[in-house]
Amino acid sequence: MRLPIILIFRNTPVKLVASISTFLLILLSNIVSAQTINIIPQPVSIKRPATAANFIINPATQIVLEGSNLDNAVNFFNDYLQQFYRFKLKVVKTSASNNTIRLNYERLDNKLPGAYSMTIDGKGVYIAGDNEEGVFYGIQTLIQLLPTPIPIPIAIGTQFLIPYVSITDYPRFAWRGLHLDVSRHFFPVDFIKKYIDYIALHKMNYFHWHLTDDQGWRIEIKKYPKLTEVGAWRDGTIIGRYPGTGNDHIRYGGFYTQEQIKDIVAYAAKRYITVIPEIEMPGHSLAALAAYPNLGTTPDSGYTVAQTWGINDKYNNVLNPSEYTFNFFQDVLDEVMKLFPAPYIHIGGDECSKIWWHQSAFCQQLMKDKGIKDEHALQSYFIQRIEKFVNSKGKKIIGWDEILEGGLAPNATVMSWRGEQGGIDAARQNHNVIMTPGNPVYFDHSQSENEDSVTIGGYNPIEKVYVYEPIPKELNDDQAKHVLGAQANMWTEYMGNIKKVEYMLFPRLSALSEVLWSPKAGRNWDDFQQRLMEQFKRYDLWNANYSKAYFDLKATVLPSPDSNAVLWKLESKIKDSHILYMNEISPMLEYAKPIIIKKSHHYSAALYSKSNQQLSSVSQKFTFSKATGKKISLTTKASSTYPGDGAFTLVNGVINEKGYGKSSEFLGFNGTDCEAVIDLGSSQLISFVVVNALTRHSSWIYEPSSAQVFGSGDGQNWYSLFQTNNFSETKDGNGKGTMTMAFRATYARYVKVLVKNWGTIADGNPGAGNKAWLFVDEITIDGPTEAELNGRN
Repeated sequence: MRLPIILIFRNTPVKLVASISTFLLILLSNIVSAQTINIIPQPVSIKRPATAANFIINPATQIVLEGSNLDNAVNFFNDYLQQFYRFKLKVVKTSASNNTIRLNYERLDNKLPGAYSMTIDGKGVYIAGDNEEGVFYGIQTLIQLLPTPIPIPIAIGTQFLIPYVSITDYPRFAWRGLHLDVSRHFFPVDFIKKYIDYIALHKMNYFHWHLTDDQGWRIEIKKYPKLTEVGAWRDGTIIGRYPGTGNDHIRYGGFYTQEQIKDIVAYAAKRYITVIPEIEMPGHSLAALAAYPNLGTTPDSGYTVAQTWGINDKYNNVLNPSEYTFNFFQDVLDEVMKLFPAPYIHIGGDECSKIWWHQSAFCQQLMKDKGIKDEHALQSYFIQRIEKFVNSKGKKIIGWDEILEGGLAPNATVMSWRGEQGGIDAARQNHNVIMTPGNPVYFDHSQSENEDSVTIGGYNPIEKVYVYEPIPKELNDDQAKHVLGAQANMWTEYMGNIKKVEYMLFPRLSALSEVLWSPKAGRNWDDFQQRLMEQFKRYDLWNANYSKAYFDLKATVLPSPDSNAVLWKLESKIKDSHILYMNEISPMLEYAKPIIIKKSHHYSAALYSKSNQQLSSVSQKFTFSKATGKKISLTTKASSTYPGDGAFTLVNGVINEKGYGKSSEFLGFNGTDCEAVIDLGSSQLISFVVVNALTRHSSWIYEPSSAQVFGSGDGQNWYSLFQTNNFSETKDGNGKGTMTMAFRATYARYVKVLVKNWGTIADGNPGAGNKAWLFVDEITIDGPTEAELNGRN
């Protein structure tokens, strides 16, 4: 175990500790009891006896190995006990005592390895697995029956009570994975081992280790030492969210030696976790190109290890599909495969910009010579060459869903990350699939709407993770068999330290573990929430940093029934709590129902526990115009990927302040225009219309090419009021901006606003050749009053 050690007697002399311990042993017999059963992931079956009773674990309890080769389970348990409960248990082959934990094997008919049964009664604890892995998972359940919190200090003689129970359990999916990117930010061996322990404690079984990318090459390759001498180090890192507010110019990097990797792989194997290495190709290869420029299509261009994120089309980071390149990466993979006994090698395959191949005379001649029709087919040629080599070594490849482009390699497994369609297509072609869609299992996305640190964006709260179903409804039963399971991905562009990784990981990992282990029919969000309260105590016991987003107030802006205001609705998941709210001119008030808002104000609210401890807070600035809260319709619906709150998003009084970091406040249109019709309810004087929008080229989001406003008295006959091509970006670096249209005051009841999409993304930019995204936020409409108009005249 590599979890943090809790000190029982802090800053206390040894002699005094001994005296205290002796005193407690004589006068105290602490009994610490687990009051309820709160296991995550939820077992298949839990049965309690009619009369509740408890088994006592204390230092006299013995572990009896009735089955062989169970040292991994025993050592994990004893290490856990020593670290957090300050004692270990004696391990024996036989015992006549009932104060025992017996480990054995039994036949348990389940299609996947890892099934176990557990009985706790007057005869002690009995855990039987269908194999070693099953016994190990039974130990993880036993750990969760131990009480938390534990007393500090722990008195000698303390007894830990665990309830009588009968459990039958087995996993639902074969692939229960967690990923970690160590290229963008590097993490030491001790943390990698702790990360593996986190995987084990959640009954998951695959660790996907992203070892190479543009920003750093992290694995020692003895034949090519420059990969780490040069490729493992960058001369600076951008500050803040891409494109950043500058560069820190601090040399940054690191790598794992082959001996360290062997140690980590062996550590994981003792926890029945398979480590899958990822060696990126043919894109995301700038670190390798910096070390060995002849791997690229422009070897004289002066490659350097990337110091920024999101550069896949801005700089040439694509491998040249030459024989030199194939021989080089066959050598690399030879060394990699000897370090990792896993049956799979992940070769990336994502976000490979084809423009560099299109501009390469060598690539164009290669395509002509081999009858390759286009650059997408050239990527398929590259992947299939690598796959053939990997297959010849007795292993298979995994790639991101872009490897479908141009034709899928014959034996490849697909990780579907751009939604689920790639996985659906692969399964229909009888290829194995691992579901890992950005929404909801990219754990680099925000888990709170009130995130106070930089994330890549998006919003994947624990609720979305928990309700995720890895088998798409579009697949029939035979196709669904190709879905091996799912995985959460932890990309670390904005995770520069261990505590931030843990913060982004927890508690979402607990939710995903239940999705992947427990039967679908048994999943229950309300029940999970109750068990999650105990899981938070375990995080505290581990000294793991975790997000408190679960305790956030949920704040929703809704239209009012009369369309003359907006409603601010506040909700909490926490029972026996209450909410207080205020604005900048009002006193603190008790919240009872949605707040009616009719003017521009800045509201704040706080959630309090039964004991009046503040649990969370939220604030919202409302900016009112003549359009706020009014009825609105869209000619073309927004994308289902970025639906906001429907058309109401454009008139809800909320102007985005954090850019893409709160993308839910925008409506996203992929290649289409935004045309909105707003009913002001009556004829009104208008002279000023502002469209709030976003630009973020790295994410294929472009500013509007133009905006135009029309007026109408009846909603049928329209007259043009103003058109502009001027997008004015704010200076806060978030990509926000406005299209402002000022015109002579006129009367209108209906206002049509047409915001034009940029169109196709030009060469040399991220997403070149694809349709641009248009992100539109609030539309404000203003104008003078009758009195003001008359006063000017």
